[in-house]
Amino acid sequence: MNHTLTDPFGHRHDGHAVPSPAGHHHDGHTPPAEHHDGHAPLAGHHHDRDGSPSVGGHRHGDPPAGPVRERPAATGAATAPGVGAVIGWVGGRPISREPLERRVRELRDGPLNAALPVPGTSEDRQLARWLTQVILTEALCEDEAAARGLTPVETGPLDPLAAVELGSINAAAYNGSPWVRALFEHVTATVEVPPEWRSPVPAQGVARHDVRHRVFADHADAAAATADDLEPLGAVALGSLPVAIADAISRRPCGMLVGPVEDALGWHVAVARPEPTPPTGSPSNPGTVSRRDAARRRMFARWLDELRAAKVELVPGLEHPGDPRQPDNHHKH
Repeated sequence: MNHTLTDPFGHRHDGHAVPSPAGHHHDGHTPPAEHHDGHAPLAGHHHDRDGSPSVGGHRHGDPPAGPVRERPAATGAATAPGVGAVIGWVGGRPISREPLERRVRELRDGPLNAALPVPGTSEDRQLARWLTQVILTEALCEDEAAARGLTPVETGPLDPLAAVELGSINAAAYNGSPWVRALFEHVTATVEVPPEWRSPVPAQGVARHDVRHRVFADHADAAAATADDLEPLGAVALGSLPVAIADAISRRPCGMLVGPVEDALGWHVAVARPEPTPPTGSPSNPGTVSRRDAARRRMFARWLDELRAAKVELVPGLEHPGDPRQPDNHHKH
């Protein structure tokens, strides 16, 4: 299966995804309890008095008609009979660790090897956690699409702004799996623009800017960036950008390089110039992001959050990279 996406260093490649900045989640969205992409993968999970996890009162340790789970040691990987080491459970089905190890090998053997974290470091563990969330999301969506009788959907990769809106984990899964795309088309088919997004546009119109933007994993890389290192987003309203960088842009003169500005996604750098006023009667900018498309992405990200909370169980050591309870989730300033 072909996986095509853009990594946090601005590269696109075929193969499997490279994650968002270590320790961050996004997925351009709200933090755990929101975050997209995965976002609070443990939301809805709790532990019974004996320590066994459950969702909605149902113990994953003994799913009906499913494999019997062997309880892992506090710092070890869970296993399943006939499967061996697993990275998690989707609807009671064990997901082998082999796809995770294969994707890590492919990244290490690929052209982006120099940009990857050193093996054995905190950032390397965050890479494994991020890839785990992508793999589990793909497996979850494949199961759900099959249950709904859907067929795979082939399409091009998300544009940079759409990927930010959907979240890094969700975007990587969308770009890499035709089943995720099929499920997106199915569950968002009837989504309409929310009423609060339909407020009358002032007579003078909403100011739009031609924006170049990029999120860096490392502050030093962000501080050294120039406008040529940024990705063009086209003409957008500043309000469609992540709040931190939108606020910073609005306080600086037009055309000035802004950043680095940090939020949960990483270190933002951007430059924005007012969009030239089009002649009266000219068609709208073809690069304008559809409000309905944005609403569909928001709905899908939230829907996936709820589905993951109900059906995905993670194993120790492979928690969501943004989970504040895991030891590698920290910021360095």
